[in-house]
Amino acid sequence: MNRPLRVPRVDNRLPMLLDEAARLFGSQGFAGTSIRDIVRRVDMLPGSLYYHFAAKEDLLAAVYEEGVRRISERVAAAIKDQVDPWQRVEAACVAHLEALLEESDYAQVVIRVRPSDVPAIGARLVALRDRYERVFVDLTDALPLRAGTDRRTLRLMLLGALNWSQTWYRPGRDDAAAIARGFVALLRRPSNQE
Repeated sequence: MNRPLRVPRVDNRLPMLLDEAARLFGSQGFAGTSIRDIVRRVDMLPGSLYYHFAAKEDLLAAVYEEGVRRISERVAAAIKDQVDPWQRVEAACVAHLEALLEESDYAQVVIRVRPSDVPAIGARLVALRDRYERVFVDLTDALPLRAGTDRRTLRLMLLGALNWSQTWYRPGRDDAAAIARGFVALLRRPSNQE
């Protein structure tokens, strides 16, 4: 008698698991979120998480990586057709800020969970962040700035301002694109004064 081949189990709860982890890590932080908190909302047993991830830290790394991917894609699409260096920086800042303020819980994890919060995977998170920030290194390196301008400090200040805005942003009152354009305008003004 021929038996049908056993088809490997497909668990379609992985996207839900990642979404719920992103929501909780983003709102409660890594330390404030338990495996039970995450799996309860996905109708999973706590041990079932380990079918997908070896540890809670690995789940966080997957969420963080997805957040970086989503932000990166938005920024890449925004700068793709831009040629002028200032327009490229402005488009990148608008896309970055919109991803943080209008996008998902994944972006909040990238901003709120610091690598030092999770030493076991801190280096992995830093590598993901650095790979994304390389885009801003290239963008700020291309800007026509006065000689002697510390481009690293300018980049860190810009990203810091963009990332911190999610703390004070008020939907309906503030416009993400206008905020990002305002930040770039402040940076651009001194470069025109000699």
